[in-house]
Amino acid sequence: MTLTDVIVVGAGPTGLMLAAELRLAGVRPLVLERHPRLRETAKAGGLGGQILELLRYRGLLERLEAAVTGPVPPPVFPFGGLHVDLSDLADPPMHALPLPQARLERLLDDRARELGAEIRRGHEVLAVTQDGDSVTVGVRGPDGPYEVTARYVVGCDGPRSRVRELAGIGFPGTSYPEVNRIGQVTVPAGITVRPDGDLEVPGLGTVHAGFTRTDRGVFGFGSVTPGVLMFSTVEEEPVEYDDDVPMDLAEFQASIGRVLGGEFPLGEPRRLSRFTFKARQASSYGAGRVFVAGDAAHLFPATGVALNAGLLDAVNLAWKLAAGVDGWAPPGLLATYHEERHFAGARTMLHTQAQVALRRGLDPAADALREVVGELLTDEVVVRRVGALIAGTDIRYPGGDHPLTGTFAPDLALHTDDGPTSVAELLRRARPVFVDLAGRPDLREVVAEWPRVEVCAAKTDRPPADALLIRPDGYIAWAASESPADALRAALTAWFG
Repeated sequence: MTLTDVIVVGAGPTGLMLAAELRLAGVRPLVLERHPRLRETAKAGGLGGQILELLRYRGLLERLEAAVTGPVPPPVFPFGGLHVDLSDLADPPMHALPLPQARLERLLDDRARELGAEIRRGHEVLAVTQDGDSVTVGVRGPDGPYEVTARYVVGCDGPRSRVRELAGIGFPGTSYPEVNRIGQVTVPAGITVRPDGDLEVPGLGTVHAGFTRTDRGVFGFGSVTPGVLMFSTVEEEPVEYDDDVPMDLAEFQASIGRVLGGEFPLGEPRRLSRFTFKARQASSYGAGRVFVAGDAAHLFPATGVALNAGLLDAVNLAWKLAAGVDGWAPPGLLATYHEERHFAGARTMLHTQAQVALRRGLDPAADALREVVGELLTDEVVVRRVGALIAGTDIRYPGGDHPLTGTFAPDLALHTDDGPTSVAELLRRARPVFVDLAGRPDLREVVAEWPRVEVCAAKTDRPPADALLIRPDGYIAWAASESPADALRAALTAWFG
């Protein structure tokens, strides 16, 4: 039997991000993945939202951007069969990076290994048992069965999570009888793209840009890059597809034909994927020393949010697990993982289920609802708010009296005695940071009692508070103006032991 600090089950984006974050915190993770090699099956076509800012803080965003092979599309995002167009905003609350999931996984795999994480592929978890001090995992590997023991186990093993099942964590919710298919293809021969963006299709006539509803489903399309179009269909099908079996071009073409009621030519495929929509959230994100994250913890009935949520789960959990491994975790710290990320998951579930209501209704009342919401989405205040909902940038974790407490730390430009820096630079190493913005030596003396917290005395234009105590995941643990030192001491004790 071998020993390690944390066992991560699943080497998708969430598991690999968790492994990298654990290594930044000085913890030894072992990643177990049942698939023998990196997967090439097309799933998510990119990532977006709050996680992009966190990746920038970690110094990873440039690396991911360099792997993007095509142009970044304008910030226009689907929302329940409508579009949220943020392209007229100088500072849109939602951004996306068109990085296919298979390529993202390779980059995160490289990152985790560079930091020293051990990743075993072709190793399937069969059993999970725990006591008060450790968790033992039974594994079937290429050379036969074996056991490994750790302080904690995290299931990042997807919707059918074996870890979640073995830990006895419920996964209530709803599965919708919809099959969604997406394809990026070159412009087919015979199809004409009109100047207004509509298509002329032989035998079908004009197909308008955006979404076309028929009594057989929904068809949508838009331009990706010159010469490449993205098509999508939504159909009611009481079929459970295996996510590991990829969709081929013939299946996609048949789906478009059923929805539109005629032959629809397709060009060369660049990306093909199929998925179903479920609205499920784990009843608890942890049971004893076993936790769940990513798709093992939540499934949302809309596109464009799952990766953001899963990677943020990983970053939230990693430093708290490290505190438990290193022995300095204050009482209740690990419980805040469930409290905060279940709260964030419920917020994401709120707007994705609202999208279900917009998307699935087929009667005149549903048409009226879509028309009204579509009109509202032309107002800047509304479009900003909906964009922040999709991005997860509106999340404020519960607790704390100051308006900044529980929010993601803004990337302030800082001027110190040692030269210029920024909040992003300070969080590169995933350490907690105290930023004194008002020359408060009384507060810095208090923080000096916590050597694991880095201290930065700085000036900034328009400081949002006298001081900020920022957690390793980028969220503000404490903020205050003209606050006594005792309040800071209480926050440091609550979060950092």
